Amino acid sequence: MKRGPKILVVVALVFAGWVAVTPSLAAFLIVQRPLAKAEAIIVLSGSAAYKERTRKAAELYTQGVAPRIFLSDDGELSGWSRDERVNLPFVELARRELVSGSVPPDAITILPGQVSGTDQEAKALAAEIERSPLGSVVLVTSAYHSRRSLRTFDKILKGRRVEIGIEFAPLGFASPDPKYWWLSIRGWRSVGGEYVKSAVYWAYY
Repeated sequence: MKRGPKILVVVALVFAGWVAVTPSLAAFLIVQRPLAKAEAIIVLSGSAAYKERTRKAAELYTQGVAPRIFLSDDGELSGWSRDERVNLPFVELARRELVSGSVPPDAITILPGQVSGTDQEAKALAAEIERSPLGSVVLVTSAYHSRRSLRTFDKILKGRRVEIGIEFAPLGFASPDPKYWWLSIRGWRSVGGEYVKSAVYWAYY
């Protein structure tokens, strides 16, 4: 066989192997630990992913899973609002999304301070627990962020006697399908980027 056809065969085999393994790479990042009842829900910040996360949290609230919802603030601003003539913080958009999903405003608490990572969100919740003890909490985040989130909260809240559950927003809204994530830039940010972040977190936690 000439060199050209050999290269094509190798490329085809590599491509076929990649297509076969990519769903597993994505699926590995997804974990779930549901709680039938909890004392609170915390929606992890994610700027552009706020809609899928808050909608899932509102769904859990209306199902009676927990009576209150915490939001963390990553300090990020959304695009310009012509009506309000301001760049609204994503945490405010998340709060409004919860209210539109039938969550009463007085059931929503924005945790003090700004956070710049999942570990800081866990520490912010730990500080809240110091002020007002919680026995159980459900984390709500995007699917591909779930494994790292659960591991981080488990480590940081260890010893505080808090039962931790986690639920993820449905795939297909802001999080691409596991089979096809590698076909979009968003997919590489969601899955590929998560592996990079996970490597850093696993080194420290």
